Amino acid sequence: MRRQRLPVVVRGRRPRRAVLARVLWTGAELTVTLGLVMLLFVVHQLWWTNRQAREGAQREVAALERQWRSGAEAGAGDGSAEDPSGGSPDGASPGAGAPDSGRGAARTSPAATGNRAPRPDQAYAVLRIPRIGLTAPVAEGISRAGVLNKGYVGHYPKTAQPGQAGNFALAGHRNTHGEPFRHLDEVRPGDTVRVEVAGARYTYVVERTLARTSPSDGTVVAAVPYSSTHPRYRYTEPGHYITLTTCTPEYTSRYRLVVWGRLKAAEPRTVGGGD
Repeated sequence: MRRQRLPVVVRGRRPRRAVLARVLWTGAELTVTLGLVMLLFVVHQLWWTNRQAREGAQREVAALERQWRSGAEAGAGDGSAEDPSGGSPDGASPGAGAPDSGRGAARTSPAATGNRAPRPDQAYAVLRIPRIGLTAPVAEGISRAGVLNKGYVGHYPKTAQPGQAGNFALAGHRNTHGEPFRHLDEVRPGDTVRVEVAGARYTYVVERTLARTSPSDGTVVAAVPYSSTHPRYRYTEPGHYITLTTCTPEYTSRYRLVVWGRLKAAEPRTVGGGD
C-alpha cells in the first residue's frame, strides 16, 4: 500500500530586515512631520505674529490720532476741550524748552486721557523714536495678551505718566509680536524720544544706556532710576525721566536692555500734529 505524504506548512518569522526597515520608515515619517510642525511654528512666531501685531498697532495709532483731531476740532470753537496735560505745576499751559533736568516741565494728569487714569490694556499715547523709525501705541500695563503681544509698548503700572515728575517707564518686545523695540540697542545718547497724548507732546533726550542687566533689576524703573546690579548706572536726584526696557540678546529673555532719558520739552499738540 502506497503511503501518502501530507504537505507540511512551516510558518517562518518575518525577516529582521523587514521589521527594521519598517521601524526606520516610521521614525523618518515622524521626524519629517515634527520638522514641518516646528517650521510652521517658527514661521508663525517670526512672521505671522509680527505682521498681525504691526498692522494692529498701526491701526491703533491712526485711531488715536483721529480721536485727538476730532476732540481738538470739537473744542476749538468754544474752548471746551479738556487739556489732558493737566497744565504745568503752576497752572500755566505746557511750554517748550523745559530745563534739561526736567524741573518745571509740564506734567500730565494721571490719565493723559482727560483727567481719568487709563484702564488696564487701554492705548492712550503714541511713542516715536526717530533714530530707529519707531511709531507705536502706548498702552497701560505690561500684560502679554492685552498689550505686548499686540505690538504695543506697555507702561509699567505705578510709574509716572508722560510729562510727570518721576519715571515714565515702558516695556516692549524685541522679537516677535510686532517687536517694536527690535532695534532699541541702536539708540544713542542725544537721540530724541517723543511721547504724544491728547493735546500735548513731550520730548525726552536719551542720556544713558545699559546694554545688559538682570531681569530682577527692578530699580531701573524707580522714580529716581538706578541699577542695583550695576551701581555706576544711577541717577541721584528727582526729575522727569523716561525708561525703555526690552529683552536681550535677541531671541532670548535672559537679560534686559535699558535706555534712560530726561524730559527736554513739553508743548501743546496741534490738530494733525504727528510726524
